[in-house]
Amino acid sequence: MMLLAPGGNMGYLSLILKASLVSKLVMLALLVFSISCWILIFQKRTLFKKTERDTGQFLGIFRNSVRFSEVKSVCERYVHSPQVGLFLAGFSELNFQLKHNNPNQSGGQPKVRSLESINRVLQRASFVELTKMEKNLNQLATTAAVAPFVGLLGTVWGIIEAFRGIGEQKSASLAVVAPGIAEALIATAFGLFAAIPAVMAYNYFMNKIRGVSAAMEDFSLEFLGIVEKNFT
Repeated sequence: MMLLAPGGNMGYLSLILKASLVSKLVMLALLVFSISCWILIFQKRTLFKKTERDTGQFLGIFRNSVRFSEVKSVCERYVHSPQVGLFLAGFSELNFQLKHNNPNQSGGQPKVRSLESINRVLQRASFVELTKMEKNLNQLATTAAVAPFVGLLGTVWGIIEAFRGIGEQKSASLAVVAPGIAEALIATAFGLFAAIPAVMAYNYFMNKIRGVSAAMEDFSLEFLGIVEKNFT
C-alpha cells in the first residue's frame, strides 16, 4: 500500500503528519487507549480459557469424590476456577458449624446449625469471584464510550483549523478544502478504531461472566444439596 497518493499530499501518513498539534495529541491518546485495550483483551481471553479448563477438571473431581476433604486436597491445582473459591468458603463454614455445633458429640453423624449461613457464605464468595473476573473491564467500557467523542474533538478542532486556512488563502476550492477536512476526519477514524473492538470485547466478556455466574449459582445449589443430604 502506498503511503502517499499520486498527488503527494493525501496519503494517510501524510495526513497524520500534517495534522494540527491538538489532532496529533488526540490521535496519540486514542492509539494508547487502543493498544491498552488489545492487551487487556488478550489477557482476559487467556484468563477465561484457564477458567474453563480448571472449572471442568475441578467439577469432575468434585462430583466423583466421596468426601469434601478429598476435594479440598486438590483445590490448589485449579486456582483459576471460581468454583474452587466457592467450595473453599463453603467448606470452611461447614467445618466451623460442625465443630461448634457438636463440641461434645462422640458418635453419630454431626449436624450443621444453619444451611442459610452456608448459603450466605457461598453468595459472598460468588461476589468476590465475579469481582475478580470483572477486574479492569471498566477500561473497555470507558474506551468504548469515550473514544468516539475524543476522536470527534480532534475532528472538530481539525475542521476549525481547516476553515481558518481557507480564510487565510481566501479560496474555497476543493484542492484547498479537501486536505484539511481529510486531516480532521482521521481523528474520528482513530476514535472508531479504538471504540469498536472495545465495545465488542466488553459485550463478549460480560456474556462470559454471566455464564460463569450462572454456573457458580448451580454449583452453590449442588453444594448445599450435598450438605443438606449428609449433615442435617
